[in-house]
Amino acid sequence: MIGDGLSAAAVIAQVPALLPMLAEELERRGLRMGQPFVVRHCRVGVMNDVGEVLQPAMVVLLIGERPGLAVADSLSAYLAYKPASHHADADRNLVSNIHARGVPVISAARRIANLCQRMLQAQTSGVQLKEEIAPCHVSGPAPADKLLY
Repeated sequence: MIGDGLSAAAVIAQVPALLPMLAEELERRGLRMGQPFVVRHCRVGVMNDVGEVLQPAMVVLLIGERPGLAVADSLSAYLAYKPASHHADADRNLVSNIHARGVPVISAARRIANLCQRMLQAQTSGVQLKEEIAPCHVSGPAPADKLLY
């Protein structure tokens, strides 16, 4: 599902590249995506309504984030396993800051597809299912002038 959320500019900037990559990543894992559709004036809670009406195994919502400090093109992906009216934020997972200066679309597609696969295997989402991201390996300590605080 695609929602304008608080930034239609994010949807316009990120979804055309992200959606086909996501479909490819899902297919590689033996999963298939249903028909994408758009929700105007979208908020994350609509996932519960979609879950009640369509009863899918899971819902992925690509939604524009709140524009701030010149990042109006930032997209988020909310994921929920069998969303229903009683679900809360704790029942959803999130991949956020999908944009050129944040999480690149190819990385986002892989992360979202991986979460989808894990949700279906575990039959849960949200706080019950943490995203597994490979750790970054650094060889030796960073010089003091290269440390980020």
